[in-house]
Amino acid sequence: MLVSFPGQNNMLVLRSFMILFFSCITIKINLCFPSIPSSLKTLSIDGHFDFEQVQHAAKDFGNRYSYIPLAVLYPKSVSDIATTVNHFWQIGGGSELKIAARGHGHSLQGQAQAHRGVVINMESLQGHKMQVHTGNFPYVDVSGGELWINILRESLKHGLAPKSWTDYLHLTVGGTLSNAGISGQAFRHGPQISNVYQLEVVTGKGEVVNCSEKQNSDLFHSVLGGLGQFGIITRARISLEPAPEMVKWIRMVYTDFATFTRDQEKLISGKSTFDYVEGFVIINRTGLLNNWRSSFNPQDPLQASQFKSDGRTLFCLELAKYFNHEDMVLVNQEIKTSLSQLNHIPSTLFISEVPYMEFLDRVHISEIKLRSRGLWEVPHPWLNLFIPKSKIHSFAQEVFGNILTDTSSGPILIYPVNKSKWDNRTSVVIPEEDVFYLVAFLSSAVPSSTGNDGLEQILIRNKRILDFCEIAGLGVKQYLPHFSTQGEWKSHFGPHWEAFTRRKSTYDPSAILAPGQRIFQKLIAYS
Repeated sequence: MLVSFPGQNNMLVLRSFMILFFSCITIKINLCFPSIPSSLKTLSIDGHFDFEQVQHAAKDFGNRYSYIPLAVLYPKSVSDIATTVNHFWQIGGGSELKIAARGHGHSLQGQAQAHRGVVINMESLQGHKMQVHTGNFPYVDVSGGELWINILRESLKHGLAPKSWTDYLHLTVGGTLSNAGISGQAFRHGPQISNVYQLEVVTGKGEVVNCSEKQNSDLFHSVLGGLGQFGIITRARISLEPAPEMVKWIRMVYTDFATFTRDQEKLISGKSTFDYVEGFVIINRTGLLNNWRSSFNPQDPLQASQFKSDGRTLFCLELAKYFNHEDMVLVNQEIKTSLSQLNHIPSTLFISEVPYMEFLDRVHISEIKLRSRGLWEVPHPWLNLFIPKSKIHSFAQEVFGNILTDTSSGPILIYPVNKSKWDNRTSVVIPEEDVFYLVAFLSSAVPSSTGNDGLEQILIRNKRILDFCEIAGLGVKQYLPHFSTQGEWKSHFGPHWEAFTRRKSTYDPSAILAPGQRIFQKLIAYS
């Protein structure tokens, strides 16, 4: 005779319910996610998907965000990318699946990641071999996944080089053109997005479109500086110029910020002697000039050795003049004349002469040193700002006078550019004034530190800077922007938001592309 007790019955019912509940969850999960990888496996592509080794695609230079994708696509052709994007487009906007194009992994805040989506490894893209075209208007055709350092090496074989650069060359073409691409040459040539003749783009519908100023011009300007929102750059035609052999690389120091900026602005106006103008802020750095001696020659060794930098906030002007050996006498005279019109501290003038390639790839040398010390793959809470010329003194007074007083956690770049060299039809957002400054706080956080060099303290300082800019109404715009809400993005774009939204609804209406930017999360409806 079987005897059953009320407690046992309750336990059996509860156990049966739990089994049924978890079975339903499992079925739902299986319907939502594993079916997607199986559908990807049916796509006819030349490359391949990796569904196992995907962790690296959830890491970037910022080392602060990590979103694991379902798969990584290693394309061998543009068709592979178009097929994959079109597959997601066909699934429809009800799907949460997204696609991110990843270059060399130098995003700062997960912008090239795709949580439970697909990351496209752009560096594996094959097909278009790099081709340099000489003539009156030289250019180079390159893959969107090509590194700028490789473009430099190849174009130099023909005595040519791109006009505009970033300070670090181990970045992909598609990555920098999706932002702007800016360095000390921008005052003359504009950012990299101002030096592009043509693009090949895969839109959010999976369409492969060639575009330029004259052909599909709206898409062309949308994608340039578009933060990856309108299409994936698979090929670019980059403007070239004759490349110099050598560079005169010059540094000098100022104690007065107004004098420093006045000289910078003088150098970027009119016909400048120099080809590159940058600057940086130095806060309480011991033995600054002695450290320069390893790469630069002091023009007044005795006075330079007696210069004290510790306990002070100083401003360094950095210049470069390109030249060929046969022009050295003339170039030296030009430099001497130009420097005589500046108001730096005479004893702090340092000059070096290096090959053009070495100058452009200078940051990579620092990378090698930092990697050897385990200081490269750390959190990088960078903050990059565009500041109107009329507000730069108010900004400096507060930031360098009150917020950053004792030390900095990395280089602080500061230099002006001319708005006239930027195309207002592109998607990048800049201040309205004719001259504005890039101020870049390139901080590196010491892991596990709770002091001023720790991640938390650096983020607090960054927020103080941003809060001050907003309260003071400085009209600052973030470069490589990052915001948490669409309201913040609307504020960032200001009057350009409507056009940005229209472009999204046209080229990526299902909001499939670049989810890591956190601008659009759902279907885009525009009316």
